[in-house]
Amino acid sequence: MTDVKAMLAEEAAHEARDLHRGLKDRHIQMIALGGAIGVGLSLGAGRAISVAGPGLLLSYAVGGLIIFFIMRALGELLLYRPVAGSFASYAEEFIGPFAGFATGWSYWFTWVTIGMAEITAVAVYVNYWFPDVPQWIPALVTLAVLYSANRISVALFGELEFWFALIKVVTIVGMILVGLAIICFDITPLGKTASFSNLWSHGGFMPFGILGVVMTLQIVMFAYQGVELIGVTAGEAQNPERVLPSATNSIIWRILAFYVGALVIMMALVPWSELRPGVSPFVFVFERIGIPGAAGLINFVVITAAASSCNSGIFSTGRMLYTLAQFRQAPQALGRVNRHHLPANAITLSTLVMSIGVVLNYLVPEQVFVWVTSISLIGALWTWTIIVLAHLGYRRAVAAGTVKAVSFRMPGAPYMNWVVVAFMVAVCGLLALDPSTRVALYVAPVWFALLGIGYRLCATGTGASAPKAVPVRLQPESES
Repeated sequence: MTDVKAMLAEEAAHEARDLHRGLKDRHIQMIALGGAIGVGLSLGAGRAISVAGPGLLLSYAVGGLIIFFIMRALGELLLYRPVAGSFASYAEEFIGPFAGFATGWSYWFTWVTIGMAEITAVAVYVNYWFPDVPQWIPALVTLAVLYSANRISVALFGELEFWFALIKVVTIVGMILVGLAIICFDITPLGKTASFSNLWSHGGFMPFGILGVVMTLQIVMFAYQGVELIGVTAGEAQNPERVLPSATNSIIWRILAFYVGALVIMMALVPWSELRPGVSPFVFVFERIGIPGAAGLINFVVITAAASSCNSGIFSTGRMLYTLAQFRQAPQALGRVNRHHLPANAITLSTLVMSIGVVLNYLVPEQVFVWVTSISLIGALWTWTIIVLAHLGYRRAVAAGTVKAVSFRMPGAPYMNWVVVAFMVAVCGLLALDPSTRVALYVAPVWFALLGIGYRLCATGTGASAPKAVPVRLQPESES
């Protein structure tokens, strides 16, 4: 344990030298919001409402409670050691080498697949205005712009993500305020039928029973993907001891307010039975309100939502590859930083893999979007489970006196850790009940088999029984 602690301390020291803490409090708050408020709310809510009706609100509340405990566990670990590759590092230290290896690569794979889906979404949405433009062009342009921003500086990434997320937040807040005005003051033609009673007067609050609510949990948890991005930003956060606890606490309540608040208003303005799968409830409601250019406005917001998610994906995958290289679980070239203190090689490799989405956008965009988002949820469930298991290991180490306790602690441990794990397993099981998401369960065993092979190859390459947590001594390399 002492050797591992020493090597992890060395990793943190290298990271402190290599990476630049250029992310401010407002950047980190918006990065987490931007990662979680995406197409899961703007598009996925229509399908979820058709399955559960207003009972979807209960599903979001339960999912939000689970996310709260995950984030508090992560927050405690971040205060113990704020590093960029947080999930992989904590898994390496408190669970074992394979857990660190599998978590780092799985999180990388999760965001690469999300990136492919999001640039495909951008291409489809741009065709709303320019139907004659081949879909691969906006996909390629989007990826190129985001890649360039991520290569310049972490501060530019933070600013870009701040404004992306702000557009989404302002739109949701605007919709909530406009909706409240319509309901309370009976303005616009929609005001004659808008009422909070729409939440229970069309077949009841749970028209499909508790089963309908349960069946939406996988959709809800997909929507919550991205909240853990706070952990990836830890290595580049200014004043992490002050910023990270604040960001961890506030992000949960803000997301719950945005998700639950927006859904309450939408289903109060328009009976849930009128909202259809495959149609953004935001677009539908704004059109019914009669706001000029509503469809174009929402289309723009959805584009920024997709671009924001892809932007976060490039950032997080680059940092995760950087951390894997530190532990000799990825090529050492991916652990080098450029003169801007960015893991440029790791960012470039991640973007190149994401560019497969440009090809897929041309071939089978609709099918690929559903498949890769379902597959990405498997990676998220794995990551969230690893966070709470690593937290259990950390608490045991604290009790043994081998690591230092921090003041920001997860409530309910260790019991809530096991509740979260059981919930993650249940959501995995729900994926099997829907043919459109079942593909994720076919891919998952193949992926973890590949991870097992890769792990053994790393072990063989180092001449050891397992990859060692020996950070690479990094020197910033200058760009040509």
